Amino acid sequence: MPDTSAPVFQVRGLTKTYRTGAAEVQALRGVDLDVLPGEFIVLLGPSGSGKSTLLNILGGLDTPTGGQVIFRGRELGAADEAGLTRFRREHVGFVFQLYNLIPSLTARENVQLVTDIAADPMPAEEALRWVGLGERLDHFPSQLSGGEQQRVAIARAVAKRPQLLLCDEPTGALDYETGKLVLEVIARTNAELGTTAMVITHNAAIAGMADRVLRIASGRIAAIERPPRKLTPAEISW
Repeated sequence: MPDTSAPVFQVRGLTKTYRTGAAEVQALRGVDLDVLPGEFIVLLGPSGSGKSTLLNILGGLDTPTGGQVIFRGRELGAADEAGLTRFRREHVGFVFQLYNLIPSLTARENVQLVTDIAADPMPAEEALRWVGLGERLDHFPSQLSGGEQQRVAIARAVAKRPQLLLCDEPTGALDYETGKLVLEVIARTNAELGTTAMVITHNAAIAGMADRVLRIASGRIAAIERPPRKLTPAEISW
């Protein structure tokens, strides 16, 4: 269960407007949210609803137009680019639908890219064993399946021992069985390392894994739900 102490994030009145020429797109329209330590949150909503924008702002990849994002008492909106880079490096692990591995590097070397700059990293070998790839350390991405490449990407994110694991459609390019393996790694990271996890998905079945489900629509949190029982990845079918 998530820690009930001070929130990791306090989000108040968050807005984001993108401008393209004379046109404006309001991606977020006054989002209020507290995120607790160790919480597993699933974000559901249609394409264009603002899910990725919210995750990118929480991860320091984007900045808000208005409102506050407070991370453990620190206002992220006041940070300059160097401060946001330091925040991402020290606190956040990212997992995206595209694996973003470097083709010319082995699994071990792809993970070492993070361990070389993190303050207190797991050894790359340990991180890869954590995701079940201890026998694939010296394989190149082209020698790995899609699910194995995604697990390398998760190992790279987990290796820095982040407080936050932010995942944008991590199973979107995977089949059912492979997707469940990836979800098991994310769930284990959340449960055993105490990492706060936020997962964007179009797959409503994954919501059963969450402590809370945020339904996003038109740049707002339309509903917050608590599943009656937190399911394991093995119990989920879609």
